[in-house]
Amino acid sequence: MGDDKGGAGTRAGRLTPPDWLLAGLRPQTAPVPWAAVARAGVALSAPLAVGLAVGQPEYGALVSMGALSGVIGDTADAYRMRIFNIAIPQLFGAVGVTLGTLVYGEGWPAVAALTFVALVSGMISSIGAVASVSGLLLLLNAVVGAGLPMPGPWWKAPLLLTLGGLFVLVLSLLAWPLRGRVPERAAVAAAYRDVADLLDAAGTSAYEGKRQAVTQSLNTSYDLILARRARDHGRRSPLVRLLAQLNVLIPLVEGAAAAHLHGRASRQPEIAAAVRDLADAVAEGRGAAPELVLPEPQGPADRAVEAALRHAATVVHKADPDPYNVDDRLGRPAALRIRARRATRSVLLSEPSWRYGLRLALCIGLAQALVSLVVVPRSYWVALTVTFVMKPDFGSVFSRAVLRALGTAVGLVVAAAVLSQVPRGWWDVPVMALLAALIPAFSAKGYAFQTAAITPVILLLSDVLNHQGFDLVLPRLVDSLLGCGIALVAGYLLWPESWHTRIGDRLATAVEDTARYVACAFGSAGDGGDQDQGERVRSRRRLYRDLSSVRSEFQRALTEPPPVGTRAAAWWPLVVAVERIVDATTAARVRVSYGAPPPARAEVADVEQQLRELAEGLRSSEVLVEVRADLQGDEEGVLEPLRQEVKAARAIASPGQPG
Repeated sequence: MGDDKGGAGTRAGRLTPPDWLLAGLRPQTAPVPWAAVARAGVALSAPLAVGLAVGQPEYGALVSMGALSGVIGDTADAYRMRIFNIAIPQLFGAVGVTLGTLVYGEGWPAVAALTFVALVSGMISSIGAVASVSGLLLLLNAVVGAGLPMPGPWWKAPLLLTLGGLFVLVLSLLAWPLRGRVPERAAVAAAYRDVADLLDAAGTSAYEGKRQAVTQSLNTSYDLILARRARDHGRRSPLVRLLAQLNVLIPLVEGAAAAHLHGRASRQPEIAAAVRDLADAVAEGRGAAPELVLPEPQGPADRAVEAALRHAATVVHKADPDPYNVDDRLGRPAALRIRARRATRSVLLSEPSWRYGLRLALCIGLAQALVSLVVVPRSYWVALTVTFVMKPDFGSVFSRAVLRALGTAVGLVVAAAVLSQVPRGWWDVPVMALLAALIPAFSAKGYAFQTAAITPVILLLSDVLNHQGFDLVLPRLVDSLLGCGIALVAGYLLWPESWHTRIGDRLATAVEDTARYVACAFGSAGDGGDQDQGERVRSRRRLYRDLSSVRSEFQRALTEPPPVGTRAAAWWPLVVAVERIVDATTAARVRVSYGAPPPARAEVADVEQQLRELAEGLRSSEVLVEVRADLQGDEEGVLEPLRQEVKAARAIASPGQPG
């Protein structure tokens, strides 16, 4: 009986989907963006209604297609950022559909044109988030324009698509006069609440997860405010005040690192409660300052937290901060022309930019060549699938191909029911409102869910344009499978870096940056740690931001099948160990700043050297290799916790070796 159970368990285990697939199919926990849901329903259904009312349903469908692009790009909270996130991609989308329309039905010239557009699209996608969406729409609309008949003359299709995107933009900006600075203020208040949670978790196992949330909150807040500051070179009080309130969080975050390792009084609930009160004051724009009643500090770590908290309270409640005494902790962004010049140079000279552009161009070229040689009805869907799958900044190519196939299958079931049961005409309007509203709600759950929501919307709009009805369903499934197959073979298997991950290089770079941070925090030249405080803070913030990117890279790698996924899982504990080293360095620096004896120059140099050796070992091998730590020093000194974390990291990098 025991053998039968074991056999059944083995068979059941073989039937269980792999972890990398389950990770993509598991819905992410995220709140439903109700405002975006309402906007999507109105933005995609209203143009259809107008088109039917004026007797031009095809025009309405094209405007709705443009609105669909706007809905997908409408991901920012701040109103100024929404203008960039929606308007700039729409401009690229208009260029794309124009180019596609010019080569519609041209056979091999269409193949050449779309291949070139794919190369450009892939290369500009490496610049940043807005450029990535712009590159996506450039290629998507070029594919649609080359695959679907568009109303003439040539300018009509891009105009209608752009109108759809602008309609989404107008809807998203309706509340701007009433809520102009609310998103930025809400982001800063959220950062305060995350810091309060961090202080609540000091000394517990929950601390590391809370610190990651703080890093994300600070990144979001600084991105919002400094991006706006780059366009606003004045010293307007509301913006300066928000930046000042955000800056004073940095010493509090540093103090939390010390409190986690050494604090006593700073772990009491009164501290976190006081920070939450400050969060409420930021969110409500209050200026009244209640008296802070805090526990008596019991050491350098507690004194650091108390000083940082009292300073934060002063700045939060100060009605008019000194506009000339506010430094940007990450530095003010460069002027637009300088950033444009840097981005252009990076695109043209960057190896990853060319590599991704060539991969995407190869896949699109093969897709278009295939449908030019083989009769495939409405063949644009093959290249459309390749475009969606081949977005590395959106996740793993392999898992996205599998998840898109599954999501498309589910979406086609919904589309089949709609196309077979709902009569065409005015019934399309309420059905579109319902299906469109599902896109923002499902997009927050994961890629497969987003695909399942978008597929019936695109098919319904395509049916308005070409009137194929239920006959659209089966060809779309075949086209999707063809596109996924091309992406897997030509965009994944033929490129060794896709399945021989270079996550070790990214982690090694982070370790080298950590070594530099140790030198900056205490000074490797015996200056007793008198480095410029602003530079030290900027160094730590950049390091935490880079580690957040490394963490995201590893999480993407975990969704890959073996060997990439298994290698990432083996290296994952080292990512956590490096983050703990940064925390320990910050805690030691804070203790020195508040009265603890500074470390000897030799101790600092020893830790720095050990970290550089660890980085060198990580970069020289794709597997974890033996690296020994030989760190000696004052067991009662401030660097002892840091030495222990470095030893732990090197032990993790030495599988099978004693700690």
